[in-house]
Amino acid sequence: MAEAERIIGTPDIPGAAGAEPEQSDEKAASGGRSGSGEQVPAERSAEDAGLPSPDATDAGADGAPSADGRPRGRRRIAVLFTVAVLAYALDLVSKMIVVAKLEHHDSIEIVGDWLKFEAIRNAGAAFGFGEAFTVIFTVIAAAVIVVIARLARKLYSLPWAIALGLLLGGALGNLTDRIFRSPGVFEGAVVDFIAPKHFAVFNLADSAIVCGGILIVLLSFRGLDPDGTVHKD
Repeated sequence: MAEAERIIGTPDIPGAAGAEPEQSDEKAASGGRSGSGEQVPAERSAEDAGLPSPDATDAGADGAPSADGRPRGRRRIAVLFTVAVLAYALDLVSKMIVVAKLEHHDSIEIVGDWLKFEAIRNAGAAFGFGEAFTVIFTVIAAAVIVVIARLARKLYSLPWAIALGLLLGGALGNLTDRIFRSPGVFEGAVVDFIAPKHFAVFNLADSAIVCGGILIVLLSFRGLDPDGTVHKD
């Protein structure tokens, strides 16, 4: 009898042979359910693996600070230098046109007596102040450019990038005049041509510097730092 059973063999039992495959298929279909039947959230799985969650990544895409106060996202160096190049180019082209077409000619009335274009040479600071300190203002402009270049390494705020770009473009515009225009290097007179009534004559570089400075003051009052963090007093 035992010899007959050995020859014939034990018949296959469906439950015994197929139990493990069915259990594996059931686990695969469950999509990662826990033993209690609850589904594990994707965010939790990402945290367990040491990866940032989708919400955290999106929150820091524009340089906004993270929950621990550290800035995330891409730096705004490209925005800073794009604004600076535009401001510098507009100032440079406008001064070239003024020197070629307006200097040594009568002023042009834009809005009656309230606004004129009148070419003058200014050896002082913005709006004609401090003509006796041309070299000092040249050094200050160069120092401003260096400081802005250093700040660019930790710049994550878009408004700060625009403000610093305006400052950089304006400083470069007037510094170019002081270096390359007469009477000499670092003593050159800046070309001014925008002449409002009862106000000092200025140029586009001066306007960029003033607009950038006003924007920086507003950002400081709001508590926004160049690295994208926000602090409350």
